[in-house]
Amino acid sequence: MTSATAIANPNIAFIKYWGNRDHDLRIPSTGSISMNLAGLETRTKVVFDSNNAADQLILNGRVARADALERVRVHLNLIRARAGIGLFAQVDSVNNFPTGTGIASSASGFAALTLAACKALGLDLDEPELSRLARRGSGSASRSIPGGFVEWQMGEDDESSYAYSIAPGEHWSLVDTIAVLSTEHKHTGSRQGHIFADSSMLQPARIVSAPERLYICRQAILRRDFDALADVIELDSNMMHAVMMTSNPPLMYWLPATIAVMHAVRQWRKSGIPATYTIDAGPNVHVISPADQAVQVRNKLEAIPGVLQVIVAQVGGPARYLLGDQS
Repeated sequence: MTSATAIANPNIAFIKYWGNRDHDLRIPSTGSISMNLAGLETRTKVVFDSNNAADQLILNGRVARADALERVRVHLNLIRARAGIGLFAQVDSVNNFPTGTGIASSASGFAALTLAACKALGLDLDEPELSRLARRGSGSASRSIPGGFVEWQMGEDDESSYAYSIAPGEHWSLVDTIAVLSTEHKHTGSRQGHIFADSSMLQPARIVSAPERLYICRQAILRRDFDALADVIELDSNMMHAVMMTSNPPLMYWLPATIAVMHAVRQWRKSGIPATYTIDAGPNVHVISPADQAVQVRNKLEAIPGVLQVIVAQVGGPARYLLGDQS
């Protein structure tokens, strides 16, 4: 028997990943930039044992659905093939934040799974290799491997498509204050949504203009220019959701409270409060602000009808092993 445990943070994409050029390898249609979220984490233990008759997945204390187990099994097969070991695994994974609601649980989940499984099987991979491998399970998981502010380069193939840190967490003290509007598992997951993206007539325009938004966002982070960051991440979020809403079938993730929060945040910024929103594939709204504004932002969000919970996360570090748990 051999085992390992790893911890990874979810991330919030400032410039979004939506759509693939290669769905099997998860080579994205555009690059993306994100921020890891400290305090939110997936903790995953993987145990390979000759006594296991099949792979098993326990997610948040419950036996996982068959589709979730199948995704994990396929990912484990990649890692087993690389290690040349055929043992089945028991995977026990716990999130300390809502799962499947647009807070990137698949990103942290597959990042943690990749680290733990590789460690348990004795694979010594560097960060780019781990990012590439995590990408195969969930595209955004590639960004949860490095720490701080992260860019996932689109690349041309499996070798060149991976994520790396463009600035450490201490570079800029930003906070993501998440307005949780629903904790229900979203009706259409990101994995399926990426397949639908190319059916939208708006997707080509989004793809061709992505390099400019990536450049603006990258420079805003490096220069700590909040106004530039706010403008570009709201634009990019709106563009992604426009693609979702015009795909076939259309994906409508927003709730009335989603729109209320978006309007409120833009009004706050006009009144002098540095805050901006971005929304992943789900109804919940991520409000980004400097750390010294986080309390005010939280109080304002809690006063908006429809906000069930507010979660506050600073800039997080890289995925990591839990030391002392290997056997």
